[in-house]
Amino acid sequence: MFIDTHAHINFQDYKDDANEVIKRALENDIWLINVGAEFETSKRAVEYSQKYPQGVFAAVGLHPFHLQEQKIKEEGFEVITKAERFDYEKYKALAQNPKVVAIGEIGLDYYRMEQSANRQAQIEIQKQVFLKQLELARELNKAVIIHCRNAHNDLLNILTNWRLEIGNWKFNGVIHSFSGNYKQARQYRQMGFKIAFNGIITFARDYDKVILDTPLEDILIETDCPYLTPVPYRGQRNEPLYVIEVAKKIAEIKNLSLEEVAQQTTLNAKEVFDL
Repeated sequence: MFIDTHAHINFQDYKDDANEVIKRALENDIWLINVGAEFETSKRAVEYSQKYPQGVFAAVGLHPFHLQEQKIKEEGFEVITKAERFDYEKYKALAQNPKVVAIGEIGLDYYRMEQSANRQAQIEIQKQVFLKQLELARELNKAVIIHCRNAHNDLLNILTNWRLEIGNWKFNGVIHSFSGNYKQARQYRQMGFKIAFNGIITFARDYDKVILDTPLEDILIETDCPYLTPVPYRGQRNEPLYVIEVAKKIAEIKNLSLEEVAQQTTLNAKEVFDL
C-alpha cells in the first residue's frame, strides 16, 4: 500500500477523467489526498473525498499563488491564478468536514516575485495569510501542508516565532515538495514536520543528501500531480498511480526494500493525517 499525500485531481487538468484516475489508484492499493489551492479547488477536493468511502481525502487552503492575479507556466501547464482574499470563516466551515485531514496547501512562494517596489508588500500579504491559516489549523486541530519555494529562511523564522507566541504548540504536518537543504530539513523535523518528496527525485540528484540524512520515519511520498511526473513517465500527465516511482527511488537512495518504504511512509501518512 502507498499513500500519495499531495495530489490535485481536483484541478481542471482532470475534468474529463478524474474518477477514472482515482479508481486506477484505489485499484492499485494507493490512497490519496486531494489538496486545494484556493476555495473552488478546495471545495472540489471535499466533493471528491465524499464520493469514495475509503482512500480519498481532502485538504483545504489558499496557496500563495492565488493572492494575486498572474499567469504561471509550469512544466507545460498554464495556470491563471486568482486574487482571492482569505475568508477565515468560509474555509473553517469547509474544513470541518470529517474527510478534510489538513489545511493546505499554504505557505510562502517568492520564486516568481518581480524585483519591484511592490515585492515587499506581496511578501507581507503572503505571511499574513499564512499565519491566519496556521491559526485555523490549530483551532480545528488539523495537520498543515506547507508549500515553500525560495523562502525557507522566512518560513523557519515565522514558524519558530509563531510557535513561541502560542505556547510551544507541537506542529503536525508536512513540508511538501521539499526544496531546501538537509540542514533546513533537520530544523523542520525538530519542529515536528515530515518531509515530502515527489517525482523530482527521479530525474534530479539535488535532494539525494536530504533523503539520506532524513530518517524514513520522517518521510512522506507524493506526486503533486498533474505536475512533476516521475521517470519513466516524463512528458505525460502525472497521477497518483505514479507515486510508486517516488517510493522506488527513495528505496534505491537509502538502500532499502520497496516494501520497507511503502510500509513506513504509509504509517507516517496515517499518523500525520489521522487516517
